[in-house]
Amino acid sequence: MSVLTHAPATTDWVTICPQERLEPEIGLAALLPDGHQVALFSTRDHHLYALDNLDPHTGAAVLARGIVGDRDGEPTVASPMLKHVFSLRTGQSLDDPHTRLATWPVRVHDHNIQIGTNPTTHASTRAEQGTP
Repeated sequence: MSVLTHAPATTDWVTICPQERLEPEIGLAALLPDGHQVALFSTRDHHLYALDNLDPHTGAAVLARGIVGDRDGEPTVASPMLKHVFSLRTGQSLDDPHTRLATWPVRVHDHNIQIGTNPTTHASTRAEQGTP
């Protein structure tokens, strides 16, 4: 299983579940201590990804139930609500260049999947950028 290694130096880690509990391409929702809802995914090639669970277009906490796939080799998740597609690596919307989900560092430690408490990338939307 691969690990996202780009964690901020001050990241604390939260154990989410045993490694064997996360099935490929089936998301798992997790609540971090600060209240952030995160969607955790494992792809068929055993890469781990974590990004915001809140769909930025609807505000619904549904991305963990999204459809995992790829677009031209980029691992993706499509929101089950409006089918907007996001890169699992970067959180960037592949449908709207002004929308990005925060991504979170993920690792396997002692056979448990852990998410870092500091995001790797931060979310952005048109509204935050002052764009209609």
